[in-house]
Amino acid sequence: MAGTETLTKPAAAQKTEHFDVLIVGAGISGVGAAYHLQEQCPEKTFVVLEGLDSFGGTWHMHRYPGIRSDSDLYTFGYRFKPWTGTPIATAEEILTYMKEVIDENDLDRHIRYNHRISTAKWSSEDNLWTVYATDKKTGEERRFTANFLWMCQGYYRHAEGYTPEWPDMDKFKGEIVHPQTWPDNFDLKGKKVIVIGSGATAATLVPAIAGDCQHVTLLQRSPTYFIPGRNENELADRLRQLEVDEKWIHEITRREILHNQAEFARRSFEEPEEVRKELLDAVRLFLPEETVQKHFTPRYRPWQQRVAFVPDGDIFQGIASGKASVETDEIERFTEKGILLKSGKELEADVIVTATGFNLSVLGDIDFDIDGKPLDFGETVTYRGMMFTGVPNMVWIFGYFRASWTLRVDLLGDFVCRLLKHMDEKGAKKVSVALRKEDSNMPLLPWIDPDNFNPGYLMRSMHLLPKRGDKPEWQHTQDYWKEKDELPAIDLDGSEFVYE
Repeated sequence: MAGTETLTKPAAAQKTEHFDVLIVGAGISGVGAAYHLQEQCPEKTFVVLEGLDSFGGTWHMHRYPGIRSDSDLYTFGYRFKPWTGTPIATAEEILTYMKEVIDENDLDRHIRYNHRISTAKWSSEDNLWTVYATDKKTGEERRFTANFLWMCQGYYRHAEGYTPEWPDMDKFKGEIVHPQTWPDNFDLKGKKVIVIGSGATAATLVPAIAGDCQHVTLLQRSPTYFIPGRNENELADRLRQLEVDEKWIHEITRREILHNQAEFARRSFEEPEEVRKELLDAVRLFLPEETVQKHFTPRYRPWQQRVAFVPDGDIFQGIASGKASVETDEIERFTEKGILLKSGKELEADVIVTATGFNLSVLGDIDFDIDGKPLDFGETVTYRGMMFTGVPNMVWIFGYFRASWTLRVDLLGDFVCRLLKHMDEKGAKKVSVALRKEDSNMPLLPWIDPDNFNPGYLMRSMHLLPKRGDKPEWQHTQDYWKEKDELPAIDLDGSEFVYE
């Protein structure tokens, strides 16, 4: 386990820095957490450890053509920082927005880049976390202690994406690339490209490269739902014409979008066939019925997987123009020239892009230790998707699937700051959650109900995630519209909280 060698060194060689709070990650979650902590708990010392060489997480790491948000920036942006651009934003625009948050609030002085955390150990004797991180620039190991650990590291491994093992991949004479590790200055001009996948990444990548390639083919095993629409917000634009203050525009537009999203989610459960027809009718505006039926009519109910917004229907426009095409089939094997489908058709390619998802990272793949015992998160029970039984002084930010991730960053920012203040008022050094007497016979279930939401990255790694109960307190409900009222109302002296 990382950190073992350091423990054998003389004490003088072990410089330890202490902070009240240690935030893991400087992506959209970590930067938001740092802002809330500084604003709401200014007396607390804190540090943000980031494994990459800059802030941004996903938006810094991913460099594939056309990378953009798949949800609107009025809700994906922070509640405290008005968004003034188009609803769907490029990675560059999102990074610019995040840099403004960091600069305007002097957060950079708290962030340590190139610090890869290997181990986190909790000591009940000291009521402290000890965190070991490697400085990737120098190779030196750094040691930090903290009273509280705030996990904001995201939910997938940045180093490499998920690519299935298909037969004879080694026989393909061209290049195989995953969007997550897109090569710098990768030239696709005049090349035949196959993009394997059917999610937001594939839908972003195909129209972005269609103009450069000789031809690009989207190869999907099964269709996905998309929402095509104009990349603008009429309400926000009208309010700007009326010279309304941007803070008001941001708040009003957020509220309208959240209202519409709540209605869409409700109807997806209660009126699935009507919603299905509306989504497919939108695709029919761009493509003929035969193409819609064959390639864009999913077998599942809307919102069992994430529904991505497609600005101006660009992927459908690419297919309609002939610059792109789509095949719905399964892969038999790779060939020297490309891919042989189970239907017997062979697709030729110079480049194959595997937009096939990512690998789940449970709490940053850090080795956790509680009082000398390795922690298996799969054996814990989650409290509202943010705390875990038997794990003291720690909160994890895991966002929403049916709403923007950052909405939960703001909500949990409020919760953590309220919890830290409550601990100070009680004189408590330690807080954990535990099942109550009335929960003793509660059935324990997988982290999330696969009948309601079942993306591949979760299904492949469900055994690594904490269990959930059948009561709202012991599950990540994925319902922002309930949590926005419930989380601020949590009784911090409830019997599920244990203070020492």
